[in-house]
Amino acid sequence: MLGGWAADAAPSIPPLENPISKTYMREHLETTQPRLGFTPAMVADLKVKLETDPVLRNMYAAIRANAETIYSKGLPDGKIRGKRLLSTSREMLYRINMLGFVYLMEKDPRALQRINDEVLNVSAFPSWNPHHFLDVAEMSLAVSLALDWTAGDLPATTIQAAKDALIEKALQPSWPEDGKPFRRAYGDNNWNQVCNGGLIAAALTVFDQEPELATQTIHRALEGLPHSLIAYMPDGIYPEGSSYWGYGTSYSLVTISILESALGSDFGIADYPGFMESALFRALCNAPSGWYFNFSDCGDRRDENGDVLLAWFAARTGNKTFFERERFMEPVEEMNKLSNIAGMAMAWLSQYEGEAGTGLPTAWAGKGHNPIAIFTGGENDEYDYYVGCKGGQAGISHGNMDAGSFVFELNGVRWSIDPGNQSYRVLERAGFQQWGRHQGSDRWTLLIKNNFGHSTLTVNDQLFRTTGFAPLIDFKEGERPEAAFDLTELYADHVEKATRRFVKDSPTSLRIQDRIITSDQTEKVVWQMGTLADVELVNGGAILTQDGQQLELRVESNLQTKMRIVQLNPPPMKLDKQIEGFKRIEIELHVRGRSGQEIQLDVRLSAKGNQ
Repeated sequence: MLGGWAADAAPSIPPLENPISKTYMREHLETTQPRLGFTPAMVADLKVKLETDPVLRNMYAAIRANAETIYSKGLPDGKIRGKRLLSTSREMLYRINMLGFVYLMEKDPRALQRINDEVLNVSAFPSWNPHHFLDVAEMSLAVSLALDWTAGDLPATTIQAAKDALIEKALQPSWPEDGKPFRRAYGDNNWNQVCNGGLIAAALTVFDQEPELATQTIHRALEGLPHSLIAYMPDGIYPEGSSYWGYGTSYSLVTISILESALGSDFGIADYPGFMESALFRALCNAPSGWYFNFSDCGDRRDENGDVLLAWFAARTGNKTFFERERFMEPVEEMNKLSNIAGMAMAWLSQYEGEAGTGLPTAWAGKGHNPIAIFTGGENDEYDYYVGCKGGQAGISHGNMDAGSFVFELNGVRWSIDPGNQSYRVLERAGFQQWGRHQGSDRWTLLIKNNFGHSTLTVNDQLFRTTGFAPLIDFKEGERPEAAFDLTELYADHVEKATRRFVKDSPTSLRIQDRIITSDQTEKVVWQMGTLADVELVNGGAILTQDGQQLELRVESNLQTKMRIVQLNPPPMKLDKQIEGFKRIEIELHVRGRSGQEIQLDVRLSAKGNQ
């Protein structure tokens, strides 16, 4: 049995090493450039490896191709759209990674001139939008890399303008005039990783000009980063989901890289509990279909390009499981636009030397603020079996009322879906307040955020309690893996007890077992599953048809239930995400309000014709 994990039971926050002072900086800061992610020795080594390493050659060809597209684009303006400058900051980071890496390798004067133009352009913006500090952080990293990777080859006037901008538009705004702590440095989510990472890069860049400000900023960052790193504890599950793992972890990897190259140490970030284990979480969240296990505010699908973040873990561990060689070797013309940090990631690709690794487990689970379990059929599974199921809590960063939910794939089809995320900008334009976490927040009126949009169990038509936590309480590996979650806290007093168990009972089936002990308030229990399949109700269950495949849903409990299909396209509200073909299968059970009754509802999903 596995113990639970709740906010009030979470361990204290382990600190990072933090020796940062002006004296330490003067003694340890590398004086030669580049020093942010690369050193002169690393650049020389990479140039040699480019001659013989096919992965590096192909990825460099892709970077050069991406860089070539930039020359025909105009310089971005400093206009804030909605409440963000973020798209401009990210475009700047992308451009510098492409152009800057080409310049590191070739000293191409055309790349240098364009970098100069880009840096002068953004340095002249009135601000980098500190009201939405992610914009500042990403711009800070971009400008810092531009100065560092050109290693003094930009005009002195450009270098000074850029340093002044880093001081006035990034570092100084991060120190509130009222003397209060900069809350983004101590937050519990990806903002902490991004903001501290960008500000560390800026501080390292301007230390020669503003040693006191730079030192204080780096010291504060090392003090604040553990408040976000604790999210990886204890088993590496990132509670905001896989795509936000990509965002937050990318900045942690950048931070590790620039601290190691500039100061000789990452001060314990890579060794933080759960951090290295998170690579397994990331890899396992990639389902055979190309979809993520997309819980929380996660995107739907992974990028087709090779995962440069996993490549860092491959280089660090030697584990070939995390090195997506075939994807890195795709023809350049078939690759998508590269990652915003693909230039820096070339250092990680070049450091990979291992061939160790035993592949991904076929059953895996972990605790944390959003505990999950994943079952697969393994690398060569003819059925492409995949289950992702979860517990957790709605009232966390990017959380949804999705505890007890699951995604299920078989034969290349995702049968049980998570509705995923939707455009923040669309909601903001409508004046929708989407970031509240308390029980009465507008957020929970959205179908994709509340429990009515997820494949879970709803009682008395009530929203889940945002403070209710569903821990992982049992996990078994082997040919017939199981995982169980205690959902009781989600329902307040509407039940006395509720647990949900997922069992892979054959290579082509999944059994969901719900056990409920009623309270005197229990009246209606609804088993629900979101799907895009066509659904035909039959005696004792339903037949689902999608992409030429069929799945059988059978209720295996001896209970009087009612089954129906609720169409969710169009969705309940105009602001809800439009998902073509989205519907909810409901199995409804009515209960006479009397405490202590035990209900056992078993539902089995299997490939039609398989038992």
